[in-house]
Order: sequence, then C-alpha cells, then structure tokens
Amino acid sequence: MNDLHDDCLVDPSQIKAIYLAAEDLKIAASILYLAYHDDPLFIDIFQYEKEGYESRLRSAIREELNAFWLSKQPMIGLFDGSRLLAVACVLSPDTSLGPNRFWHWRLKMLLTAGYLGTKQMVEKETKVREHIPAKHYHMLSLIGVHPDQQDHGLGHVLMGAIDSIMLEDPASEGVAMFVTLPKCLSFFENSHYSLVEELQVGRINGHLMFKHRN
Repeated sequence: MNDLHDDCLVDPSQIKAIYLAAEDLKIAASILYLAYHDDPLFIDIFQYEKEGYESRLRSAIREELNAFWLSKQPMIGLFDGSRLLAVACVLSPDTSLGPNRFWHWRLKMLLTAGYLGTKQMVEKETKVREHIPAKHYHMLSLIGVHPDQQDHGLGHVLMGAIDSIMLEDPASEGVAMFVTLPKCLSFFENSHYSLVEELQVGRINGHLMFKHRN
C-alpha cells in the first residue's frame, strides 16, 4: 500500500470497489479511526475526557474489523490502484455477528475498551436494531473516507457499492444506519436514506436512517 497520508486527489470514475483482503485491514482501521475520532457516540462510549481515548478507540475499531473478517461479513474498500481510500463494513441479514459478538470479541473488547465501553457498544446496537422497520435487512456498521479524499464523490461511489451488496440478497428489505454526526445527515438523505426516528443512546442523540430496497 502507498502511504496513507498521500493527498493526491483521484478521479472517482477510475476508482474500483473491492472486498477487503486481510492485508488491507490495518489501513482500513486507520481510515475508520480518523472517521470516528470526533463522533459524539464514540467520544461518549470510550470516554474522551480520560487519558487513553485514542488507544481505546483504535483497539475497538481493530476488534470490530477482526470480528467482521472472522465472520465473513462484507467489507468494501475503494481503491485507486493499490491505494485504499475509503471503507464500509456491512452486516448481512443472516449474520450471527449480533450485538454480543462472540466470546473472544467480548473478551478483547473488555480488555481494550473496558467494561463500560463494551457494555455501551452492545446496548447501542441492541437498541438500534429494536427500532429498524424491517426484519431482513443489511446494517451499515462503519463507513469512512480518508480525510484527504473527502468531498470529491467517493462517498457516493461507496454507497453505490453498499446498494449492490443489498441488491444481491433478494430478500433484503434495505439498509439501516445509525447516524450520530449531524454533518453526515444530508449525505445519507442525498443517498435516499429516510429518517426512521431519533434515538438516545447513553447521553447521545442519533438518527436512525433506513434505505428501502425500492
């Protein structure tokens, strides 16, 4: 991979959407860390005010990606040649990767993010799932575009790839996403996601969005 901080802008029409390989996960984790560093929900869950926030956030993202990889969940990357520029992690409708994950995920999360952070992550996903207006759906869990490449159309290319994943499952009713950064709302609205309702998770208010198949 080329250097993550290469700020050369790319032509979205030349970008390829490809499933991530094992060797891509480290760069993917770095992109997602930058995307979620200032997210109010993660700031609350991983206690930004306490020393070690960055380490806890990095560890949590790394464990999430490892869980996705082990359970063979779709992880899409946008590539300019061999350079990874954007990432999306999607939960399939029939996944066994539920809110509690598997035992080794919980153990590692407890050791890295702490009991409170792990508990809040599980509660967040459980609460969000309870309010999704569908039974068989995909869940957009994590999404990020490298800061150097934002506002140049890559986000919409990535959303198109997510739509393709959903459409490959004839029974999927759509894609859900819990948005906690207000500046991202218009992006999802422009991608035809509709507001289901506002939800409070811990001390943070977020917007549950859903894109119906049709």
